[in-house]
Amino acid sequence: MTSATPSPSPSTEQTPGPLPRPQLRRSGTDSMLGGVCGGLAEYSGIDPVLWRVGMVALTLLGPGVIVYLLLWVLMPTGPAGPQGPLDRLADRLHGDLVDRRG
Repeated sequence: MTSATPSPSPSTEQTPGPLPRPQLRRSGTDSMLGGVCGGLAEYSGIDPVLWRVGMVALTLLGPGVIVYLLLWVLMPTGPAGPQGPLDRLADRLHGDLVDRRG
C-alpha cells in the first residue's frame, strides 16, 4: 500500500501583466495652453510642472516654441475633446496629416 502524493496541478491563475500605458494625447483636464505638457505627464507619469519647466528651458534655449507647436498639432486631443478655437484648429491640422498618411 503505497500512498501517492498528489502532484501539484498547474496553476491556472495568471499573473497580472504590466498595466497598459495610456495613449500619448493632449490633456483635456490638465491644460495650461494646449494640453501638451499635461498629456506628456499623463503618458510618462512625470509631474506636469516638470514638463512645463523643461519646455520653458527649451524655449529659452531656442527651439521650444517650435517643438511645442509641433507637439500641439501632432498629438491628438484627449478624451475631453477640443476646448477652444486653437484646439479645434490643431485637431483639424492633425486630422489632415493623418488622412494624408493613410
